Formats: sequence, C-alpha cells, structure tokens
Amino acid sequence: MRVIDGIAKVLQLEGVDSLPCFPDNPILDAAASIGIRPIICRQERVGLGIADGFSRVTNGRRLGVFAMQQGPGAENSFPGVATAFADSTPMLILPIGHARSRAQIRPLFSSAKNFASVTKELETINDPESWLEATRRAVGRVKMGRIGPVMLEVPVDVALVDVGFDPKSYRPATAVRSGADEDDIRAAAKVLVEATSPIILAGQGVLYAEATGELIELAEFLQAPVMTTLLGKSSFPEDHPLSLGTGAVTTTGPVAEFLEKADVVFAVGTSLTRYGTNKEIPIGKTIIHATNDPRDHHKDYSPTIALLGDAKLVLRQMIRGTRSKLGKDSRAGDESIRRRVKKSRRTWMNEWMPKLTSSEVPINPYHVIWEFMQTVDPSTAIVTHDSGSPRDQIVPFYLATKPRSYIGWGKSHSLGTGLGLIIGAKLAAPEKFCANFMGDAAFGMTGLDFETAVRSRLPITTIVLNNSTMAIETETMPVAHKKFQSRDIGGDYSAIGRALGGLSERIEEPAEIAPALRRAVRSNMAGKSVLLEFITSEELSVSHPTL
Repeated sequence: MRVIDGIAKVLQLEGVDSLPCFPDNPILDAAASIGIRPIICRQERVGLGIADGFSRVTNGRRLGVFAMQQGPGAENSFPGVATAFADSTPMLILPIGHARSRAQIRPLFSSAKNFASVTKELETINDPESWLEATRRAVGRVKMGRIGPVMLEVPVDVALVDVGFDPKSYRPATAVRSGADEDDIRAAAKVLVEATSPIILAGQGVLYAEATGELIELAEFLQAPVMTTLLGKSSFPEDHPLSLGTGAVTTTGPVAEFLEKADVVFAVGTSLTRYGTNKEIPIGKTIIHATNDPRDHHKDYSPTIALLGDAKLVLRQMIRGTRSKLGKDSRAGDESIRRRVKKSRRTWMNEWMPKLTSSEVPINPYHVIWEFMQTVDPSTAIVTHDSGSPRDQIVPFYLATKPRSYIGWGKSHSLGTGLGLIIGAKLAAPEKFCANFMGDAAFGMTGLDFETAVRSRLPITTIVLNNSTMAIETETMPVAHKKFQSRDIGGDYSAIGRALGGLSERIEEPAEIAPALRRAVRSNMAGKSVLLEFITSEELSVSHPTL
C-alpha cells in the first residue's frame, strides 16, 4: 500500500470513522476506500472547528482529525489550529505538503515552518520508510500529557510511495496519567479544611479527566461552592446547590460575591491563564493550583501549593486527604453555604429578570436566551456560543447540567468558530439537540458552512441574533461610526439559510420565540438543519454591579 493508505488504516485502527477535510489531499480517497466518511467543509477553519468540536464532546476518547491541501489550504487553516491550540484541544491535523524537492522554495507555504507556534508537536514525514513511527508518535502525542493539536505533514511525493504494513502489528496509543505528590496533597488538604470561606475553581481539565463525580464529591464533603472557567463550563452541574456559575468576561452574581469573600481558592484542571475571557482571582487569596502541566504553575499566579497531576486522580487524592483531616466531621450536613448560594443567585436573577423576560421590540437578546432555557431540556442538548455579545450574554445565564453539554471557548477569538464546533458536536453525539448562538457579524464570517451541516446530514440549529450592527464595538470606534456608520452591517440571514437548503425562520415578535424554538427541536429530530434569525435590539453586554 501507499504511505497515505497506511496512515488512513492507522486512523481507522484508532477508531476514526469520519474525516472533516477540504480537498485536495490524497488521504480523502484513501480514507473513503476503507469506510472512513469524508466531511467536506466550505472553508478550512470551519472544518477544523468540526474536528475540534468532535474531540471536545468525546473528551478526546475518539480522535478528531482534519486534513487539507498544501499551500492555500494550510494557510486558510491557521485560525482553526490557533483556536485548538489556545484551548488545548486534542486533535490530529494532516496537511499534505509540497514535494520535498520544492518545499524550501519561496514563496511556497510550509506548514512545518509556520504552524510551530500553534501546535503541541509538529513533524514532517521526509522518509517514506519512517511513516509508521511518525504516525504513531503523532497520535500518541495527541493523547499524552498536556493535550493539544498535533500536526503531521506528509509531502505529496512521500504520500504516494509504496510501503509495507501489517495492520495486525499496530497497537493503538494509550494515555498515561499520574497523580500529585502525597506530601503536597496533605499540605493542600490541611489548607482547604482549615479555610473559613473556600471556593473551588474548575477548568476543562476536569472534563477531559472525566472527573465531575469526584468534583461533586469533594465539594459536597467540604460544602465548598464551585465556579468554573469558560472552557470548564459544564464540568460541575450548574443546577447544583453549590454551583456559582461560570467566571468569564461576564459572570454571575454568585461568582463575583463568593470569589471576593473567599480566603482559599482550589483551582483544578485549569491553567489559570490571565486572559480577557477568564475571571481574575483577586489579590490576597491563598491559591492551591492543580494542573497536569508544570508550565502553568507560577505563570500568572503564585500558588501557595502547586499540585501536578491528572484532575481525576488529584481530586480523588484530595477527597482522601480532606477526609483524613476531618474524619467524621464532614460538613455535608451544613446547609448554610447552600442557603447563601441560593440567596445570592435569587438576588442576582431578580436584577436581570426584566431583561430576560422583556417584551420589547426589537427583541432583547437576553429574552431569546431565557426562552431557550425554558424550552430546551439542557440534559438533552449541547450548546455553544460565538465570540463577542452572544458569548457574553449567554454564558452567565445558561445552566449546563451535564458534562460537555456546553462548549465554552474564547482564548482565540475568531468570529464564526461556534458553527464548526456545533457541527462537530452533532457528529460526536447525534442523539443530542445541538445549537449554536452567533451574531450577524459571525454569520458573515462562516455562515455558508451552515450548508455543510445540511449536506452532511448533521442536523443542527443555528441561532442568529441579528441587531444589524457590531454592538460590542460601540465603545471602541465611536468616531468611525458617527462619521461613517462603520459598525452597521446588514443581511437577510433567514433567506440565506433557506437558500442553503435548511429550514429557516425570521422572528421579530417576543411571543414567537418559544414556538420557533420548539419547531427547531422537532425539525432537528426529523433530520433537518434549522436557522433561526431573531431580530434583536442593540443590547450591550456592559458592566453591572454584580456582573
């Protein structure tokens, strides 16, 4: 077989049964010939988003892969790879490369030279005889340690070389996990049980470690309230009495209140990167920081105790450690913290109910979010947002109740990313109702790939919040807008949705929000992709006393 046939077979042995891609790459036919389904996107960064969303929803247990051509295909892929790198998504990227004799010639684009800054590892197969070792290394690196995108470039002349391969000799790569030092665990447990107002901050490492059960057990034992990072949203059930919600650009009243009053913050499964989409920890807190990457420690915060290990194993160690300190004196029977969390959330929600239930026309976007929450069962859904206003408006309020029922993202801000992510989520979990919220500006970036969902029989619901302007830029370009109306954009997106083969509606009245959402759920169940365009007001996601 050819090298490219061998790589396709390895992917199949690793459990890959679908391949988001964009031609021209010979692996498309090589994969299709053995039953791996190609999913052709409209543009490369959406295809990468499909592989990205697939990997997130499967927790990396099934390998998300994207393949593209050399030159322009690789160039167009950069934003999607950057997003996966920023958010540490485990996935394999397979660009075809220029022939070895041409790879160094200007101005030909070299993936090997240009993607090093946004990949965990990158390798080019320059020797056809080493293809198997290189492929095994790439797959292994996707799964091991601090996860992230790995790129394996295959020069086109190498791809077509005939080589020998016995599939029976291949052993799929397995991940290895380790726990933290026991002395550090004992020290951390002592600090945590002696804290007067501890809080747990959970990141997406809890999701990838499948450690939600351990997180709930520790929180309930200590009666410690839990907040999540944006990427960690859904790692702790947000309908739990100890849930404070998500700390992002916009956050909940309980997060703001309890984080300010906390004396100890136990951060687990998070890099604690200071970034615009993360809620900062106030100065003066005692921090216990558990991560599987030592480069995260002392990066932006100086923890009192640093724990290095897999989130599931570390949480299990912390459960044992705190139990040994408290013995039978579990705080599980203490309802005072739960009552405080409930009161804080009720107070905060009461402040926001006028917006969430507003009857104004144009529709207030918060009202769309509220009706979505009342209409869609979160345990049967996967939801994601887009950059800017849709993210900032939905994240504090939507309650994610099951692991991976929400895809939070944001360290890389490419508009339109959410569309690819939700198509990938549907590919990974076809039984789920999968919906993405995007603004009109984001739709302008990637909206044509709604047709990819239609054509690929991956029925999703895309919700476009159309306010005909870039509202989030109101404060950053006042002169340009006043003189030239530079923020204003336009389009009939429901008409585009119909033209692309989906079912589509334009909703202008608040009373029609819930019925339209119910029709979308039924249509998705019947195999039809849906685009709902809500004509909304120019609502700004501004600061709020408790937001």
